[in-house]
Amino acid sequence: MLGSRDVEREGKEVKEYVIADINKIWFEYDQQNDILYINFGLEVEEADESFLTEDNIVVRIKGNKVIGLTVFDFMRRIGQA
Repeated sequence: MLGSRDVEREGKEVKEYVIADINKIWFEYDQQNDILYINFGLEVEEADESFLTEDNIVVRIKGNKVIGLTVFDFMRRIGQA
């Protein structure tokens, strides 16, 4: 799959995305604010759109591909807070 695609699940239209470049993944952790940034690619790219999930994770999209994730309350999520 090269881009996103719309599928139907349980009567709802759901958009599926692919990861931009899993081979160039890098992480940055902001300890003061407990935020983990996950980026797919060598540079931080400007997103075309982004959305906040129910789990308080921001998903950044460019050209129908996921280019980054922002995970809030990271240490709490992994049981370290």
